[in-house]
Amino acid sequence: MTNKLYREPLGLLTDLYQLTMAYGYWKQGRHEDEAVFHLFFRKLPFDVPCAIACGIEYVRGFLEAFRFESSDLAFLAEMCGNDGRPLFDPEFLDYLGTLELTCDIDAVVEGEAVFAHEPMVRVRGPLLQCQLLETPLLNLINFQTLIATKAAEICAAAGSDPVFEFGLRRAQGIDGGLAASRAAYIGGCTGTSNVLAGKLFDIPVKGTHAHSWVMSFDDEITAFRAYADALPNNCTFLVDTYDTVEGVRNAIAIGKELQRAGQRLAGIRLDSGDLAALSKLARALLDEGGFADAAIVASNDLDATAILQLKEQGAKIDVWGVGTKLVTAYDRPALGGVYKLAAIRAGDDAEWQMKVKLSDEPAKVSIPGIQQVVRRTDAAGRPIEDVIYCEILNARAPIDGEKLLKPMLRSGEPVAPAAGDDIHCSRERARAQFGKFPRGGAYPVRLADTLEKLREGLVARAH
Repeated sequence: MTNKLYREPLGLLTDLYQLTMAYGYWKQGRHEDEAVFHLFFRKLPFDVPCAIACGIEYVRGFLEAFRFESSDLAFLAEMCGNDGRPLFDPEFLDYLGTLELTCDIDAVVEGEAVFAHEPMVRVRGPLLQCQLLETPLLNLINFQTLIATKAAEICAAAGSDPVFEFGLRRAQGIDGGLAASRAAYIGGCTGTSNVLAGKLFDIPVKGTHAHSWVMSFDDEITAFRAYADALPNNCTFLVDTYDTVEGVRNAIAIGKELQRAGQRLAGIRLDSGDLAALSKLARALLDEGGFADAAIVASNDLDATAILQLKEQGAKIDVWGVGTKLVTAYDRPALGGVYKLAAIRAGDDAEWQMKVKLSDEPAKVSIPGIQQVVRRTDAAGRPIEDVIYCEILNARAPIDGEKLLKPMLRSGEPVAPAAGDDIHCSRERARAQFGKFPRGGAYPVRLADTLEKLREGLVARAH
């Protein structure tokens, strides 16, 4: 995935402290110690039943291309410490230059419903390598999971109505725009206005014209007629440049011309004003004019709350165009995912040391062990609980249910995803999953008894 987007490997897509810690491990001779880290978030980002995992395929592409280029090493060689001397030994940079990933990495599949404290990614391998992956993994997964979840919330509010993502102009840069379009589609959107995202990710692309098209002509009906002449098979007219009601009438007039030419008026778009009242009036005019099948598209800073309010007011809106408040996750612009060490050992024959991070805030006390998550269901296939367990502690007593962490890398070599599991499958998975869970954090996620006892013991000993 990232190979399509980026021109070179991104070994330096990290925070400096990851490299300084890696250097410290190397200096201490601990860089080959085996470690286990987990990536997870501590709180659902919105008032949603679950989060939608996204960005996993970006991670896959990043890992497949991971390496340090000679220019990366030259840049690091120029970095200096507080005394003006080089920050890194040349021998360490030589080591980075030959570094190849040998980690085992497991992750949830894209579109999967996930909850607070559940590992979305598990990284097991040499301590130095695991450390270097922290920042890029968080960068690639946090944002897309946030946007996919926001899209799922908005699409749930829209019900069976299509939702199109129109946010590229307001997105945080090129990469933010592409990642948001991709995540919004996985979260449930029907398509995007982002043409590059359509090409790269096989997302349906939609769009017609802006106010500037209408304003560039002497009058609105001439503008609509010219557009219909140029693109008779793509006519959804933006009707609120001057007077919305008159704009609807002009769209109807051109619609009749399209009919006579063997084409059809696809619809109109409302982008300002009282959307509920205007959509009702527009629907009446369109139906009266013989265009009962013409869709009414609405935009204008929409989000889940605004869509629900418009539906409560009886708005006659068929398609929703959502931009800024989706691609920026306007009301909660960060997921807050973290990446924590959970176990370490000095070699294959050594005993695992389970690790826990303490905090005065109970939610920030980490979970130790080599974790897996199972989703247990009832006889009808409905989820009843998720259980986080330690694979070592439960090696002889596995917990029934579907394991959510699936292999991505083994000894650094990619494990192919399931056959046919593409972006469209991820979207369908997300749409199916989102409606299965109750809102308000009511779905139970618990630690297995053995893991709960382990954590309690580690916390008690630390105090």
